Amino acid sequence: MAQKKYLQAKLTQFLREDRIQLWKPPYTDENKEVGLALKDLAKKYSDKLDCCENEVENIIEEIRCKAIERGTGNENYKTTGIATIEVFLPARLRKDRKSLLETRLHVTGRDLRSKIAETFGFQENYIKIVINKKQLQLGKSLEEQGVTHNVKAMVLELKQSEEDVRKNFQVEEEEQNEAELKEKRIQRMKRGLEILAERAEMVDPETMPYLDIANQTGRSIRIPPSERKALMLAMGYHEKGRAFLKRKEYGIALPCLLDADRYFCECCRELLDTVDNYAVLQLDIVWCYFRLEQLECLDDAEKKLNLAQNCFKNCYGENHQRLVHIKGNCGKEKVLFLRLYLLQGIRNYHSGNGEEAREYLSKASQLFKELYIDPSKVHNLLQLGFTAQEARLGLRACDGNVDHAATHISNRREELAQIRREEKEKKRRRLESIDSLRRMGYSAHAAKRALHQTSGNLEEALKFLLSNPHLWWLHGSESDTNGHQGSPAQESIDQLVYMGFDTVVAEAALRVFGGNVQLAAQTLAHHGGTLPPDLQFSGEDDSSTPSTSPSDSAGTSSASTDEDMETEAVNEILEDIPEHEEDYLDSTLEDEEMIIAEYLSYVEHIKSAPKKN
Repeated sequence: MAQKKYLQAKLTQFLREDRIQLWKPPYTDENKEVGLALKDLAKKYSDKLDCCENEVENIIEEIRCKAIERGTGNENYKTTGIATIEVFLPARLRKDRKSLLETRLHVTGRDLRSKIAETFGFQENYIKIVINKKQLQLGKSLEEQGVTHNVKAMVLELKQSEEDVRKNFQVEEEEQNEAELKEKRIQRMKRGLEILAERAEMVDPETMPYLDIANQTGRSIRIPPSERKALMLAMGYHEKGRAFLKRKEYGIALPCLLDADRYFCECCRELLDTVDNYAVLQLDIVWCYFRLEQLECLDDAEKKLNLAQNCFKNCYGENHQRLVHIKGNCGKEKVLFLRLYLLQGIRNYHSGNGEEAREYLSKASQLFKELYIDPSKVHNLLQLGFTAQEARLGLRACDGNVDHAATHISNRREELAQIRREEKEKKRRRLESIDSLRRMGYSAHAAKRALHQTSGNLEEALKFLLSNPHLWWLHGSESDTNGHQGSPAQESIDQLVYMGFDTVVAEAALRVFGGNVQLAAQTLAHHGGTLPPDLQFSGEDDSSTPSTSPSDSAGTSSASTDEDMETEAVNEILEDIPEHEEDYLDSTLEDEEMIIAEYLSYVEHIKSAPKKN
């Protein structure tokens, strides 16, 4: 298959260079049948490539037929508005010819999915469509989603391909149940990631799991609130996608990776240059397309690989000097460059660029030799109590020296333990400050925002809140008070009057702040005995807040169920988030070794071919 793609790409290059239009005479007659001149063309190119003439002729004929189909589709689109979509099917259903589908662009994504399912024999609810590197949204029209004439659409299945070919009713029922479970699994995954992202800085690290973002040393990175959730979701989806990649569930991995890419795009460029996650994601997306045998469906594979290379350069520095300065070595990160060079070699080969492919594949092969680990050395480290993952990472960091690797792993364990202790202590101090502000009557949201604005300084945060009392009001429902009192207690009014505040103003302040004397007094004192204009009438509407109704208790069971579901969703996410912070750098390189050997055999054949002329 790979060799055929190379020949197709090479022949397409020759046709362009020679400005040959296969859809016109003498290669196509008036009935759109193949002309005799095509044989002469096949002879010319087969001699040039030193390939079988029949094979070249067949591929040129495929290119000619596709050109005629495209021309017919273009004419049809101009006259009727019916667009042609090139559908890329899963490997088990794909034929030599691409599958074309006609549709109008005002239909919804759901309509297109139904048509694809009906045309190619899928169960509609258990396929996903990827167009322009995005999942097709079912509720929007194709036009709204940027779908155009001659676009490429890739079909992903949620079921195991081996089971799909069975006809037994019981087996089909099992397949349907499996697909439903996978779809539910995806939905739980999305909810779990959202919960973890929303928790952010508001949880106790000792009692509740959360997601954090660290730099290459393992220390947390301060992220602007406007970008934090997007970055958390991006990294969460990426980790989940990587977990599916490890299990070789590429059809489920790809949507996760594409979602991660979408959320990363919401973050600023400067932020992405501080961590290598975005570069690794680009590699994972291209790798996933390749493993799905759909690399030709990714029009910008070259762009993604170049983006990864540039991100690595910005993150690691020229010739990795920044990485070496931070970590003392760059041995572990070479795994990423091996995959980068391998994918660049594969892409060039599929594009008909034999020499460029050979150059990148040779680089990948050389790196593989450097990164290969003697199993006996791993065994020696296992005997010392280290994990296989730690052993591989340590040996690559220390150029295969077992003693140095043991010291490296031990030191790294202690460094990370110290960093975790410091980060937990920092987080605990922050939570204590939030609790202090909440005890004063401020909501958790307001406290968090004030502390962020003042770099964690409790005294300055209090001044910030007093200067911006609307922050408390806007999120008052989150505070410890249980709603705003319609009629403040006379005792509370008397307390404020005793402090020197006007009776009417005191009562209004207590209405606004739910009867909290301390908060009302602080605000009035800060504003010279008056209530700020934006708060003077804010408490009026809450006087009618209903008390607990019988229906509230009826909802307890439902709330408990929802909480259980959220816990389940979070736990599923946590199961796939690796414990080791450098898990993404760990690889046995078994797959890469076989693929390098396979593609090197292809390019070596190309290299030797001219010698036969």
